[in-house]
Amino acid sequence: MTEIGGSSLDGAKLQGPLARLLRPLVRLAIRSGVTFPALTDLLRELYVNVAEHEFALPSKSQTDSRVSLLTGIHRKEVSRLRGAGAPVNVVPVAVSRTSRILARWLADPAFTDADGRPLPLPRSSEDGSPSFDALVESVTRDVRPRVVLDEWRDRGLVTRDSTDRIVLSESAFVPQSGSDQQLYYLGRNLHDHIAAAVTNVESPQPRFLERAVHYDGLSHDVAAMLEQRSRDVAIDALQTVNRDAHAAATPQESGSWRWIFGVYVYAEEVVNDESMDAAKAAPSRANGKPGDEGT
Repeated sequence: MTEIGGSSLDGAKLQGPLARLLRPLVRLAIRSGVTFPALTDLLRELYVNVAEHEFALPSKSQTDSRVSLLTGIHRKEVSRLRGAGAPVNVVPVAVSRTSRILARWLADPAFTDADGRPLPLPRSSEDGSPSFDALVESVTRDVRPRVVLDEWRDRGLVTRDSTDRIVLSESAFVPQSGSDQQLYYLGRNLHDHIAAAVTNVESPQPRFLERAVHYDGLSHDVAAMLEQRSRDVAIDALQTVNRDAHAAATPQESGSWRWIFGVYVYAEEVVNDESMDAAKAAPSRANGKPGDEGT
């Protein structure tokens, strides 16, 4: 049992959940050529950085000795690694620009139909009616709309219909596999999900909504049906909340806070003997209930 900063957690109990959440990341690291020594170096730097910036005592300077005590890393290594500064979360320019334009196209009543779907847009207009050029210029004037259009067409984010209007593609919602955009969201989304769960574990009462519905012992067809159904529900929820956020986030309401609402869907075949025996004994039964609290 360890107690740091008023939080009492059993480190031994935490090892199992840590191993489970790290497993897919280790798989990705191996496939991407990130070796164990490289990952160890990264973790060592992170341990020192987090201890230095997030576990300092009030009104006292953080020392090498205390960071060494908190992390278990030798004091000479701590001295070498300290001073790099807290991690800075920089959003790639292309990611920020694309996400802001897409958010407006999906939320602004000027660029959506009565059902909230993004309108097909002409490239430009003479009478001030909605157009792709107007959409881009409403978000940024640092880059010409033609440059954005060429980039998006090359990435398959937009197409042209029979009347030469620009249409948002389904692929606009999913970054290309292995792209800088996808890797950025991998880090950001997983960080925020884990941060919400960790906050709930450390707090007397759960502060953030972090829940899931989960069923085991399903047939492939039922799992596929539920996956598609949950995708449809999730997209509807994301678009609804995006419209609410767009309407609320006015210049008059600017500040230093950030907010995120995310959903995920996952399905896999479980092949270990213990799970298969359980599935045969109780097929299609729920191990959780709708709204089952995650943490």
